[in-house]
Amino acid sequence: MKEETQKVDHFSVSKWNRFRPSIALYSELRNAAVQRLTRVIPWSHLHHQEIWRGGCECGRLKGSSAQMKGTEPDASMLENFEQTIVPNFGSLESQQDFRTPEFEEFNGKPDSLFFNDGQRRIDFVLVYEDESRKETNKKGTNEKQRRKRQAYESNLICHGLQLEATRSVLDDKIVFVKVHAPWDVLCTYAEIMHIKLPLKPNDLKTRSSAFDSFNWFTKVLRVDERLIKPEQEFFTAPFEKNRMNDFYIVDKDSFFNPATRSRIVYFILSRVKYHVVNNVSKFGINRLVSSGIYKAAFPLHDCQFGSRSEDPSCPNERYLLYREWAHPRSIYKKQPLDLIRKYYGEKIGIYFAWLGYYTQMLLLAAVVGVACFLYGYLNQDNCTWSKEVCDPDIGGKIVMCPQCDKICPFWKLNITCESSKKLCIFDSFGTLVFAVFMGVWVTLFLEFWKRRQAELEYEWDTVELQQEEQPRPEYEAQCTHVVINEITQEEERIPFTAWGKCIRITLCASAVLFWILLIIASVIGIIVYRLSVFIVFSAKLPSTVNGTDPIQKYLTPQTATSITASIISFIIIMILNTIYEKVAIMITNFELPRTQTDYENSLTMKMFLFQFVNYYSSCFYIAFFKGKFVGYPGDPVYWLGKYRNEECDPGGCLLELTTQLTIIMGGKAIWNNIQEVLLPWIMNLIGRYHSVSGSEKKTPRWEQDYHLQPMGKLGLFYEYLEMIIQFGFVTLFVASFPLAPLLALVNNILEIRVDAWKLTTQFRRMVPEKAQDIGAWQPIMQGIAILAVVTNAMIIAFTSDMIPRLVYYWSFSIPPYGDHTHYTMEGYISNTLSIFNIADFKNKSKGDSFSGLGGHTTCRYRDFRNPPGHPQEYKHNIYYWHVIAAKLAFIIVTEHIIYSVKFLISYIIPDVSKSTRSKIKREKYLTQKLLHESHLKDMTKNMGAIAERMVEVVDNNLRPKLE
Repeated sequence: MKEETQKVDHFSVSKWNRFRPSIALYSELRNAAVQRLTRVIPWSHLHHQEIWRGGCECGRLKGSSAQMKGTEPDASMLENFEQTIVPNFGSLESQQDFRTPEFEEFNGKPDSLFFNDGQRRIDFVLVYEDESRKETNKKGTNEKQRRKRQAYESNLICHGLQLEATRSVLDDKIVFVKVHAPWDVLCTYAEIMHIKLPLKPNDLKTRSSAFDSFNWFTKVLRVDERLIKPEQEFFTAPFEKNRMNDFYIVDKDSFFNPATRSRIVYFILSRVKYHVVNNVSKFGINRLVSSGIYKAAFPLHDCQFGSRSEDPSCPNERYLLYREWAHPRSIYKKQPLDLIRKYYGEKIGIYFAWLGYYTQMLLLAAVVGVACFLYGYLNQDNCTWSKEVCDPDIGGKIVMCPQCDKICPFWKLNITCESSKKLCIFDSFGTLVFAVFMGVWVTLFLEFWKRRQAELEYEWDTVELQQEEQPRPEYEAQCTHVVINEITQEEERIPFTAWGKCIRITLCASAVLFWILLIIASVIGIIVYRLSVFIVFSAKLPSTVNGTDPIQKYLTPQTATSITASIISFIIIMILNTIYEKVAIMITNFELPRTQTDYENSLTMKMFLFQFVNYYSSCFYIAFFKGKFVGYPGDPVYWLGKYRNEECDPGGCLLELTTQLTIIMGGKAIWNNIQEVLLPWIMNLIGRYHSVSGSEKKTPRWEQDYHLQPMGKLGLFYEYLEMIIQFGFVTLFVASFPLAPLLALVNNILEIRVDAWKLTTQFRRMVPEKAQDIGAWQPIMQGIAILAVVTNAMIIAFTSDMIPRLVYYWSFSIPPYGDHTHYTMEGYISNTLSIFNIADFKNKSKGDSFSGLGGHTTCRYRDFRNPPGHPQEYKHNIYYWHVIAAKLAFIIVTEHIIYSVKFLISYIIPDVSKSTRSKIKREKYLTQKLLHESHLKDMTKNMGAIAERMVEVVDNNLRPKLE
C-alpha cells in the first residue's frame, strides 16, 4: 500500500511544483475571501446546528439547497441561510405563516411513482389522519397535533424538500404527503452523509473461477440473467459538489438510485424539528409517528409483486425479486444478492448473504450428522447394555430403589427398555466423532464467512463505511456538554460527562443483571416443578411393563416429567421474551449510543445475554446438574430442604437432553413461523376486508403500500437472533442430537424463502441502510464456537455413559476387577448399578410402597458406591475414581486437540483473500490517481485563468507608461 501511495505522490509532484507560486497566491486570495464570509456567520455553528440538526426552520433556500464545499461555505449559501433563521420557534401559536404542501387529486395512475406532474419522483410518503374529519374530535389535542404537523411540514419545505398531498381514495380522512428531494438537496446531503457514488466504470477484470467448468450445472441454480441483469461495477468516492464533474453522471434522474434517495430523505426527516419547549427540541419523523401525529412513514415499493408495472420506466424490481427469489418455485435457486442489496439496502443484503452461506455450510454438517445417526441406528441391536436392560432375566429381576420419598414405589429396570434402545442411537461412538467434527466445522464456517464478507464489502463498496456513518439524531439532540477533543484540540459537544457515562453504564448493567437473575429464578421454578410433579407421575404411572399396553412401554415417570417441564419451560421463555424486548430497548435508549451501528450492537449484546440464559439454561441444567448431586437412597440430597433432587434414567440424562432440544427447537420454529408469516398475512387480510367497499376503485401505489404491515423497530434483529439461537443449539449441544444440523438445514431453506416472501409481499419497503458486516453477531458466534468445544466434551464425559462404558470395557470387564477372560460389555448393568440395603432407609423415606417386595432385601441405584457390609459402606468405590480420572483426561485432551486445530485453521485461512485484497488496493490506487488528475486539471485551469488576469492587469498598467 505504501508503494502505491508513493506512486500516486510521485505522479503529482512534478505537476504540482510547476504551479506552486500561483497556487500559493490563489490560496491566499481564497482564504481571505472565506474569512471575510465566515465573520458574518461561523461555519462550524451553521454546519452542526442548522443543517445537521435541522435548525433551518422557516424560510426557504433560494432556488436550491445549501451548497457545501469541503468544510467552507460559499457566499450564496451563507446568504440563503441568513434568511432561514427565525427566532422563537418554540411558540407554535406565534407562527401563522406555515408553508403547507399543495393538495392534488389522484390522477388515476395506480402504478405511478411520481407527483401528478409526472416529473418529480416520490422518495418518501407520510400518512396522517385529517383532524377536522375525525369522528371523535378533541379540539385541544387535535389542534396541537395539527400545528406540530404543519410546523414539521413547513420546515421540510424550508430544507428544500418538495411536498404534495393527496387524499385517500378509499377513506377521505386519510391524507398522503408525498416527499420529493430535488437534485440540489440530494447533492448537498450526499456530501454531508459522505455517500460514495460512481466515478467511472470499473475496468478491472474478474478472475476466472475454478468452478467455471461446471457452468452447465450451476446455471440451473442461478437466477435468470435475462431477467435480473448483473450490476455494472464502478470506482467510487465520497461525493463532493465542488467535484461534480469528476463523477459518472449520465443522467441526473438515475445518478441517485431510489434506495439512495430514500436514505437521504429519511436522514432529513429524522433531523427536522417540529417543536421547542423550554429550549428542548422535539424533532424527527420517528417521534411524530410514535406519538400518533403521523400514522406511517415509508418509501414506496416500485410495483406490485405479482405483476409488472404499466409504467414503462419502472424497473419492476419488486416483481423480479418475488419471481426469482421469494416464489416457492425458486427455492432451489441461488439468491439474487445484488438485486436484494440494490432494492433493500446493504443491511438486508448482508443478512441474506450470511443466512445463505450458513445454510450452505449446514449441508456438510447435516450429511455427517445423518451418517452418525444411521451408524447408531444400525448398530443399536449390538448394544449389549440395552439388551441387558430389556432382558427379563436381567433387567426384569433388578429392583430399583424409589426415586422419591414415601410415595414413589420400587420399580423394575426393564420398564426403561424402550428409552434404553433410543439412547443407543444417540449415545454411540459416532456421536463422539460428530462432536469433534462439529468443533472443526464451526471454525471453518466462521473463517470462510469472513472471506465471503470481505468480498461483499468490496463488491458493495462498504470497505470504508465507518467514515460515512453519522450520529443518531437522538444522540445529537442530547449533546449539551462542551469538551476539548484530544486529537483536534477543538471544542466538541457530547451528551454527558465521563461521570455521567459511568452512572449510565452501571444502571444499564444492573438492569440487565436483574433480568438475567429473573430468568434464573424461573429456571429454579421449573426445577421445583419437575421435583414435585415427578412424585405424582411416579405414584400414578405403572412400575411394571404390561406388553398389551403400548403407553406403558413409552410413558415412564421420567419421560412424562421431562415432556411437560419442557413445554412449560418453552411457554415461560416466550413470555419473558416479549417482556424483555421492551426492557432492553428502554435500557439501550437510556444508554444513548452515538451511531446506529453502536445502538444495534449494544442492543444485540443485551438481548443475546438474556436469550442465552433464557433458551439454554434448562439444557445446561439437564446436561450438567440433573442427577449429579443426588446422594444415595440412605442419604439423599434435598433441594430447598424439601424436594429430593431428581435422578436420571439408568441410561443417563442424554435422552432427556435430546427431548428438551427437540421440543425447544421445534416449538421455536413453529412459533416464529406463526409470528413471521401467519400474523402479517392475517393482518393484511383484515385490512383488505375493511377496504372491500372501495375495492372497485383504482388505488395508487402509496395507498396499496400503506395497507401493508410495517417492519418492526428492531428490523432484522429477531431474524438474526432466531438464527444465532439455532446456531447455539446446533453447536453447543450437538453431541446429544446429531440430527440438529439436518433440522436446521431444512428450517433455513424454508426460512430464506419465507423471509423473502414476507419482505416482498406482506411488508412495506424498509428504509435502505448501509451495513459493513453482520455487526455484534460475529463475535457472538465466535464466543459460541469456543464454548461449544467445552460443552460437547462435558456432555460426552458427564452426561452420556460413554466414558463409564469404555472404562468398564478396558479395565473392569477383565481381571483383576472383572471375571471375563476377554474384553466385553457383558455384565455392565449388573456391575455398575450399586446395591442398597432396604433396611437402611431413613424413616423420612419409608412409605406404603415398601410393602409387596416379596423376598427382596436390597435395591439398586445409579452410582458407583461400595455395597452394604463393606468396610467403607456406601462410599465411592475404585470404579468411580477410575471413571472420574478418565472423564477429566478426556475433557483436557479433547479440548486441547480441537482448540489447536481451530487456531491452526484460523491462522492458515486469512480473513481477506489475496484476490480481494489486490482488488481493494488496485481500486484505491486508481481512485486516488483519478481524483489527483482531475484536481490537477482544475487547478491548472484556475491557475491559467488567474495568470491571464494578472498578465492582463500588468499589461494594462505598464503599457501607458511605456508609451
